[in-house]
Order: sequence, then C-alpha cells, then structure tokens
Amino acid sequence: MSRSDNDRALAQAIHTLGTPDFMGAYAALVRTRAAFDNLIVIAYHGEQQPAVLYREFTDPIVYLPMDSDYLGGAYLLDPFYHQHRKGDNRGILRLRDVAPDHFRRTQYYKTYYQQTTLLDEIAVFATLSERVTLTACLGRDRSSGAPFSKRERQALQDMEQTLSALLETHWRDYQPEAAAADQPPPVRDRLRDALKRQHDIKLSPRQAEVALFILRGHSSLSISLHLEVSQQTVKVFRRQLYAKCGISSQAELFALMMPLLSALSD
Repeated sequence: MSRSDNDRALAQAIHTLGTPDFMGAYAALVRTRAAFDNLIVIAYHGEQQPAVLYREFTDPIVYLPMDSDYLGGAYLLDPFYHQHRKGDNRGILRLRDVAPDHFRRTQYYKTYYQQTTLLDEIAVFATLSERVTLTACLGRDRSSGAPFSKRERQALQDMEQTLSALLETHWRDYQPEAAAADQPPPVRDRLRDALKRQHDIKLSPRQAEVALFILRGHSSLSISLHLEVSQQTVKVFRRQLYAKCGISSQAELFALMMPLLSALSD
C-alpha cells in the first residue's frame, strides 16, 4: 500500500478510539503492514483465566479449541502467557522467538496448536497496568498456507510502538470482570496441592517446577539455565518426578497434569 493509504488507515484508527468501530479500523491498519488470516485480542490478568476481547478469522477452525482448551487451562503453558508474566510488555513479538526450545515437541503443541492449523503467530503486546497485559495476536493458518514474510515482520516492527499505544488507549479503562483482590498462590504450589488431593502424589516444589518447564517445552539445558542448576541435576529431578507420578513419558505427564491445570483456571 502507498504511504497515503497507511496514513488514512492510521487516522481512521485514531478517530475510532473508544468506539465499537475501533477494532475494525485497527485490523485495517495492521493489514497495511501485513496480511493475516486471523486476529484475536486477549487480556491476561495475573494468573487468572484470560478474557477474549475481540476475534476475527478466515477459517473458523482456528479458534475452535480456544474457549474449551486454551481458556480452559492450556494458556498456563502458552509462551505468550509467560511473556505476560514477565511484566511491562510492549511491542511486537513472534511466537517462535519467545517459545521454549522444545516447544514443538510438547503435547501442548500437538494437542492444541496443531488443531488450530496455525503456521505463524505474531503478537502486539500492550500493558494496561501492573497486572493486565493485552495481546493482539495475528495469525497465519491453513487459509494462506504460509508464514509471515520477513518484509511483513519488519513492517510491523517499524510500527510496533504505535500499534501498542493504540491498544493501550482504546482499552485504558478495561477492568477484568472478576478481578481477584488477592493474587492466587503460584501455579506450582496449586498444582502440588491438586496432585496430593486427587492422586496422593507428593512433589517437592522443585519437582513441580520441573514438571511445568517440561510441559511448556523446555529442554534439560533450558531448564538448567532457568533454575541455575546443572543439566545432570535437572535429569535427577525429571527421574524423580516420573517415578513419583508412575509415568515414563512427556505424553503421560501431560495426560496427568492437564486436567489439574484446567481445574486451576476455573
């Protein structure tokens, strides 16, 4: 598109701030930079269940697992969710750039992402408060059959501050419907409690931490760097974890843990 087309699209997005027409104008603005097959705006609030604020798509299959699987607990394993947990996020991030090194080997990827047919995903991050992060996730799926080009990614990067600022301005008064006064205990501790109650499995805090890292797609090397321990120590924790749970694979770990994680988001 020409520079004048881009300017008109930006002006329209600004004019519609605070109105129901904003997201249509915002999507049109983003399309001047990169073609996408789907767009979803998600609000993350601490460790509570996220909220979907907007979505549009070419192929409806892309969001079929969203309400049941993702919002039902799978978000706890999602790379963008963990980016939100780091705090103070703005600008453009590509999923493959923030995902753990073994993300595509995880059962989460195989059971959730492959259902969506997503080939590539880029998120515009915006911070509304210390607790609330917005992501406008742009996806390429089987509709186009190709990831974003290098040129498209660069065009989005060149406008990232504007795209974040527009989201922050439009949703500046947003408040979660069921915002908790107090943050819940960490997922690690709630998972340990649920395992003890439902399966009489007692994990140490470190073993539960390693379980979550494995489920999110971190290799032993990546886990060792995060926990600042040796890879051999990580392997010991993994063996202890599998022995206590009576399992021998990541698939079995996922099958055991996912129902518990889903219950944590209720």
